[in-house]
Amino acid sequence: MKLEKSIELYTKGKKHLVGAVNSPVRAFKSVGGVPIFIEKAKGSKIYDVDGNEYIDFVLSYGPMILGHRNSVVEKTIKKYLKNGYTFGASTKGEIILAKMVCEAFPGMDKVRFVNSGTEAVLSAIRLARAFTGKNKIIKFSGCYHGHSDALLVAAGSGLATLSLPGSKGVPDEAVRNTLIAEYNNIDSVKNHLKKHTDIAAVIIEPIAGNMGVVVPDSTFIQELRALTKAKGILLIVDEVMTGFRSKFGGAQELLNIEADITCLGKVVGGGFPVGAYGARNEIMEMVAPLGDMYQAGTLSGNPIAMACGIATLKELKKKNPYNDFEKTAERLEQILLEAARENGVDLQVNRFGSMINPFFTKEKVTNFESAQTSDTNKFKTFFWKMTEHGVFLPPSQFEAWFLSTELSKRDLLKVKEAIKIAMKAVADKFKN
Repeated sequence: MKLEKSIELYTKGKKHLVGAVNSPVRAFKSVGGVPIFIEKAKGSKIYDVDGNEYIDFVLSYGPMILGHRNSVVEKTIKKYLKNGYTFGASTKGEIILAKMVCEAFPGMDKVRFVNSGTEAVLSAIRLARAFTGKNKIIKFSGCYHGHSDALLVAAGSGLATLSLPGSKGVPDEAVRNTLIAEYNNIDSVKNHLKKHTDIAAVIIEPIAGNMGVVVPDSTFIQELRALTKAKGILLIVDEVMTGFRSKFGGAQELLNIEADITCLGKVVGGGFPVGAYGARNEIMEMVAPLGDMYQAGTLSGNPIAMACGIATLKELKKKNPYNDFEKTAERLEQILLEAARENGVDLQVNRFGSMINPFFTKEKVTNFESAQTSDTNKFKTFFWKMTEHGVFLPPSQFEAWFLSTELSKRDLLKVKEAIKIAMKAVADKFKN
């Protein structure tokens, strides 16, 4: 596999870009080597600047659920581009997409569009504090909710990849009101509730996607919802990653819970920068211009992003690919476990809907602590062998793989062969 042009661009990029990248995980720190620079993509495939073709399981970390350059979505974008790029004023598309999103999430009456998942979450936290008049929030170790100061602590994938416990530049005061609980451990939440009476909200990823894929125990998630309701604490469910990936709507509905505030992104923008937060009327009417909780954005509700989101959601509803996703994920799980078993490699596979992740560990992965038992050196070997054999994976043990509607049976056969080769390489390198 040739990477000469990627190496050349990486060298050039270091002069004016921080680490030659604009997001840390792209730097390939945890897998070694240099970042692969991408030139184009179509369908299930992505192509780098050296002409290497890969079956794509990154999918821009989730939004390309219909594959790259879906013909219907692309046609819609081109149509709207002719009218202009941004106006700094309201457009019809915002109303259409808002209706589609609210109808897909029970309990959501109104939504506010923003430009990223980070922006959606920091706005939701501010809204929860405004609505309750309280300041403290509970988050779970290993759950990532963007890089706002109050939430950049015990935050999963990117930080775990770089072995950073937090971030410099975040003052103690910024996280003083952030309490850390353990995912899938309701007692850790109860302990905070005993000690503090000024908790505004609990925020959680319904399926943790930034420590790999970690699914909540049904008892845990149900009791969490019951506890927050009983205490008058808002439950913020961060579905930036999971929204529209396990059903047309959110994972919370499959888990039989209903958020007070839901955060969205990724699929909602279809590949353009879009985030959103929404809730029932009495909460959302706290937001300016109806209320005193201020939040604004020049590019929020951008007409091209709205058009892309509308077209993506319409296609998703039409295709209804969720049963197929489940079958494909189940098959991938079998392939991974069979290859690991044949080669004597310790492996756990977690999945939910169209998200899946293998962990190189004996231990069942139920939280960030157990996720960190994974052997990242084995993942490094696995990653590069998969790359050499035409499969593009997230360059971190702690990132979910994503499925698209464009993944074909032929693709899956190629992936199966790559997994067999990669798992053998792991076994050969790490013989006892």
